[in-house]
Amino acid sequence: MSHYLVTGAAGFIGSHLCEALLARGHSVAGLDAFIPYYPRAAKEKNLAGLRAQPRFAFHEADLRTADLAALVAGSEAVFHLAAMPGLMKSWTDFQLYETCNISGTQRLLEAARAARIRQFIHISTSSVYGKEATQGEDAPLQPFSPYGITKLAAEQLCRAYAANFGLPFTILRYFSVYGPRQRPDMGYHKLINDLARGEVFTVFGDGEQTRSNTYVGDAVAAALLAAEKREVALGETFNIGGGEIVTLNRVIGMLEELTGCKARLERQPARPGDQRHTAANTEKARRVLGYNPATSLAAGLQAQVVWQRASG
Repeated sequence: MSHYLVTGAAGFIGSHLCEALLARGHSVAGLDAFIPYYPRAAKEKNLAGLRAQPRFAFHEADLRTADLAALVAGSEAVFHLAAMPGLMKSWTDFQLYETCNISGTQRLLEAARAARIRQFIHISTSSVYGKEATQGEDAPLQPFSPYGITKLAAEQLCRAYAANFGLPFTILRYFSVYGPRQRPDMGYHKLINDLARGEVFTVFGDGEQTRSNTYVGDAVAAALLAAEKREVALGETFNIGGGEIVTLNRVIGMLEELTGCKARLERQPARPGDQRHTAANTEKARRVLGYNPATSLAAGLQAQVVWQRASG
């Protein structure tokens, strides 16, 4: 069995990944800074089960300032999920996104280089493509939000460390991840809450924007495959999506059916930086990694509804 470092371990995807690694018999060092993008209490709930695991060690540390050498030492690989997420706040607090997503990544790469880790698995986003994200990994990269720009810069840092120092890396570009523990600022989480409370849900744009929704379990499975198939994954970039393309209007209808509640909608103009269409071309991930998303959108949304109801 191996030892792994997971950054962003208290977050939505990171906590699921830590659990999956432990379930496979590995040991995990989890790192999170609890930057107050959303309430710490939500992240503490994500960690509750992990803290009881003897092969899990949690470290509250900020990638921008912490001594990372000891945290990286002994790791087979680093799964780098920690980042400032979301588009809108990146317009108004760019320094926070710049330091977390770029400077933090650079410091972690430097520590990984010094520790001679065998693989740096960097979690990126479809936002690096720009307004339309419908092609393969070789499509032009034209991010049009500060968030997307910082995530692309982090990708380029991985490539620079590989070219100059031989750092072994793999990049996974996630498309619209949803499911249990989804961040409270994300659209489906908000919509489910608003449906339950009879509150107004704001639709930005006409609702015909499409997303390539990825269930969190499938996102985690892709990360595990990248580590398990390291020999073929090194130096590669993969799109990771769920295989079903759907409009926001359709998701609203599906969640109305699942919850038995009628949505109260307010429509506003599209926001700056919002993607119009995403459709993850996952042919490369399927061919090289054997990635095969297993959860349908209907089943994934049902799981998220059940979790949010249980969470209050």
